[in-house]
Amino acid sequence: MKTLINNTCPTITVVSDSPSFNSTTEIETITENLFLVHIKLKAAQKEYPPVCAVEWSIPAVDVHSLWHPGTDRNKAFQVDWGDGFQSKSTSLAPVASLYNLDGRNRMTFAFTDALNNVSIKAGIHEEDSTFLCSVTLFEEAMPKIDQYEATLRIDLRDISYNKALEEVTAWWETLPGYKPSAVPDVALRPMYSTWYSYHQELTAIELEEQSKLAKELGCDTIIVDDGWQTDDNNRGYAFTGDWEVYEGKIPDMKSHVDTVHKLGLKYMLWYSVPFVGKSSKVWSQFENKLLRIDEKLNAGVLDPRYPDVREYLINTYEQAIIGWDIDGLKLDFVDSFRLSPDQQEGTAEGRDHESVPEAVDRLLSDVMERLRAIKPDILIEFRQTYIGPLMRKYGNMFRANDCPNDSIQNRVRTLDLRLLSGNTAVHSDMIMFNPNEPVESAAMQLVNVIFSVPQISLRLNEIGQEYLSMLRFWLAFSREHGDVLLRGELSPQQPELLYPLVTARKDDTQIIAIYADVIVPVEQDFTQLFIVNGTYSERVVIRSTLSPARYEIQVKDCCGQIISSEIAEMGRGLLEVAVPKAGLVSFKRVDA
Repeated sequence: MKTLINNTCPTITVVSDSPSFNSTTEIETITENLFLVHIKLKAAQKEYPPVCAVEWSIPAVDVHSLWHPGTDRNKAFQVDWGDGFQSKSTSLAPVASLYNLDGRNRMTFAFTDALNNVSIKAGIHEEDSTFLCSVTLFEEAMPKIDQYEATLRIDLRDISYNKALEEVTAWWETLPGYKPSAVPDVALRPMYSTWYSYHQELTAIELEEQSKLAKELGCDTIIVDDGWQTDDNNRGYAFTGDWEVYEGKIPDMKSHVDTVHKLGLKYMLWYSVPFVGKSSKVWSQFENKLLRIDEKLNAGVLDPRYPDVREYLINTYEQAIIGWDIDGLKLDFVDSFRLSPDQQEGTAEGRDHESVPEAVDRLLSDVMERLRAIKPDILIEFRQTYIGPLMRKYGNMFRANDCPNDSIQNRVRTLDLRLLSGNTAVHSDMIMFNPNEPVESAAMQLVNVIFSVPQISLRLNEIGQEYLSMLRFWLAFSREHGDVLLRGELSPQQPELLYPLVTARKDDTQIIAIYADVIVPVEQDFTQLFIVNGTYSERVVIRSTLSPARYEIQVKDCCGQIISSEIAEMGRGLLEVAVPKAGLVSFKRVDA
């Protein structure tokens, strides 16, 4: 069925092969070039919904790149005969943005159904240079329904691409059941993680030593990752599911957590939520209540449609908080809750949900409700790619997906996350580096994630004073200016070039980071300006459009040592300042 909207909005087509479901669309014009397309499907009785595509097209005019939550380092166009990307509650988010070389939005579209699997596409059509766009529903098996409602938001306004995405995020927050979790202040301060530094080979004594050192550097939380629950250090999941502390590593968990608390740190613990290992004690209890078995992992994936499965998981987390006094959970692999057509699911009776996405929503919603009843400021971390608007309801920390030692990837992933995360705390993947490399190179790991909450994962007692000084300086900068870096107006430029220049501004303070040899535009008055040199060029070139004024100009190296300090005038035109690799130059206005 085709519905002509008006002269400025695309023509919408709803395509389905089923005669059982009738479709209607209603167009709501919010403002010029901003539309809501309300879609309804109805059947006379409950039926399995057919694959259904909502389609439209726009001319490929002044469009040069595509952003969506899964593009990572490749912001290239898709093709109309390609697959696009898939979104559901535990994977990505239903939104895409086409924009030009100046970062101006040419079309950003988003969908209200962030729970169920939908396929999103904006592919170039070779024959006539148009983008064929679609949102495809019900490609995954769904329970029988007799009606379905959702809304497509199409934004054609000439605004910055990041502003368009920011407004999508705010729009999602208004939808029923999409209200984000509150974010405790500690979620916005640097953290120490054990994963890259220890992997599974950890002990209470070592964790307490690292906690002491991490606190001295500026971290306020330790995240204890995989390994605390098993003596099997082979990174497998055969022994997951019991979630009992392996006493050979941590003899007394409560006493250990108390020790870390006395050092001034919060304590978070890792859980691989869906996995129950074949070697676990509870395998026989749940072996017929699985979505599938993964032979490579030597584990099964629990089926959350069973109430006793959900209760077992929630009770496990409750007992950890009550018994050990931990402050948060790192809930991993929730994107594994999915049906696989080529594998046999369990046949036990007793499910109270037909839909896996709905059961996952019930599980994670109940987790948050019951854990908050114990600790209102509970910390819950999820990582990319489970980062959609519903995940913000279940957790208050999103971490960039694993990219060990890759500072550029970490930059791209944290900034991609920031564009859709609203006030949810966005964390870097854990910072690691080779302690034999130049300290300026190691510092790039922090400089590249300066607009996120840094997580550190190094054996701090082994890296030496120079690297500790570097970490201390940049963590202190992150803490001191966190309100601007994490809560200011963020403008990451040119995603297609991996964000070579990023600006954050709040009130009269501005922070700019450069990751390529570019000229820094300074066009808004400020009291304080910081420019972070994320390049190997030992200079920063500024182009100012401001009236002449006097500033205290201070340059620091990557360890925070002052290289130069002077009172000088900056006005309209170009100014070149010598700034070391991974260094910082600051401008503080001096009253006349």
